[in-house]
Amino acid sequence: MGLRALGEIMTHVRPVEIFHLGPIPIYSTVVNTWIIMILLLAGIFLATRKLSFIPRGAQHVLEMFLEFFYGLLEEIIGKEGRRYLPLVATLFIFILSLNLSWFIPGMKPPTMDLSTTAAFAVTTIILVQIFGIRKLGLRGYIRHFFQPAPFLFPLNVIEELVKPVSLSLRLFGNLFGEEMVVTILFLMIPFLLPTPIMLLGVLMGTIQAFVFTLLTITYIANFVHGH
Repeated sequence: MGLRALGEIMTHVRPVEIFHLGPIPIYSTVVNTWIIMILLLAGIFLATRKLSFIPRGAQHVLEMFLEFFYGLLEEIIGKEGRRYLPLVATLFIFILSLNLSWFIPGMKPPTMDLSTTAAFAVTTIILVQIFGIRKLGLRGYIRHFFQPAPFLFPLNVIEELVKPVSLSLRLFGNLFGEEMVVTILFLMIPFLLPTPIMLLGVLMGTIQAFVFTLLTITYIANFVHGH
């Protein structure tokens, strides 16, 4: 009975195969990600199609959001931090949207799939390395790994290699655990009890998106300011 219940829970949370593209299976993770991307693009288009000098409504909310991240980037990196706003803001909005997509009936959040969080983490760390090379030059980028002392070179390299693993597992683990708890409670008591957990899920989803974004900013700052 316990194994049957566990199997039912896993059916609710794991990705499912939707169709095949030739020999390649396409899972719900990919389909749901594209759905969220389309919804985001449509939302951004509607929110920005009638921009005015005096912001109001959705434009006002967007400008407050951008000002917050402008201030965060400037505080951590300095004036030049503003050039990284497109990456930082996009990461936060996209990850947050994926985290909260479980409120769409029948949708499994793509960030519950380790392949999604790993893709975010690897792409982000590669971009951070590119920013480091552009900022320091290739020689300066290599020299960076010998700071603050040459014997720390192996540890600094290992640290960079571990970053995507840490980022992906942190985001995946929190979202997967949260969804598991809600699913178990919903199967046990379908109506009222999961509601507070779902509200907590909104908070946790927002925090996880912000933590991922904040860590990205600190990784960039590490190359800009050094160890």
